[in-house]
Amino acid sequence: MERPAWAPRSIDISVPSVSRIYDFYLGGSHNFEVDREAARKVMEFLPGLPKTMQANRAFMRRAVRYAAAEGITQFLDIGSGIPTFGNVHEVAQSASPGARVVYVDHDPVAVAHSEAVLGGNSDAAVVAADLRKPEEILASPQVLDLIDLNRPVALLLVAILHFVEDADDPYRAVAELREALAPGSMLILTHASYEGLPLPSERAGGAVDVYQDIRNPLIMRSRDEIARFFEGYDMVEPGLVPMPLWRPESSPEDEDPYAFSGFAGVGRTA
Repeated sequence: MERPAWAPRSIDISVPSVSRIYDFYLGGSHNFEVDREAARKVMEFLPGLPKTMQANRAFMRRAVRYAAAEGITQFLDIGSGIPTFGNVHEVAQSASPGARVVYVDHDPVAVAHSEAVLGGNSDAAVVAADLRKPEEILASPQVLDLIDLNRPVALLLVAILHFVEDADDPYRAVAELREALAPGSMLILTHASYEGLPLPSERAGGAVDVYQDIRNPLIMRSRDEIARFFEGYDMVEPGLVPMPLWRPESSPEDEDPYAFSGFAGVGRTA
């Protein structure tokens, strides 16, 4: 298998990666045949999954613009993935020039490609770290350099928590991050769920099995379980809803049924 120039030497390109599979769903070019093969297997069960991913990205952009309009100028995007069109720094810095953005991912391809994309942008950086270790993220030089934790921060956990198993206590990680952020900070979150899928959960379970097989379990949580991540936050209207229903800019009736899979919400600390 040919290793492209953008692939860090340290990675095993025979093993699929969640962020490269996601890149493939979004039509990106930073993925390998092994990622495309896994993605196609998942889409045998969930053929409309790329529509879910597009709805996810569209929500993220609306939420970042909302946060910027509310005066937030600092963004911490954990599980940011491989940069694609309309990234957080592009949206935030066009809405609020000088906004600061730190991306965090544990996938070496995502980190390497983010570094390349951010070259020359002094208000954005990327950290190689894992959501399950918030203390490492908060103590990283990039966060210490760019983010003032005494001022409000928008914390993005977009399509990441469903890859953290209960055994790794994602609620603890999210609470630790909340505790570290100043009052007036926001949590911008999306999460996969069987609720809202336009097909029976048994069928969707086949897609979950593919992620299990590639040792990246996909944890489908209920709306109530997802709502628990917002403990300590006041929900911004319209609350925790399917992605196209969060402050839509176009008619949700025009959306693909798969866009309604999973939930999105924004919370703000008092």
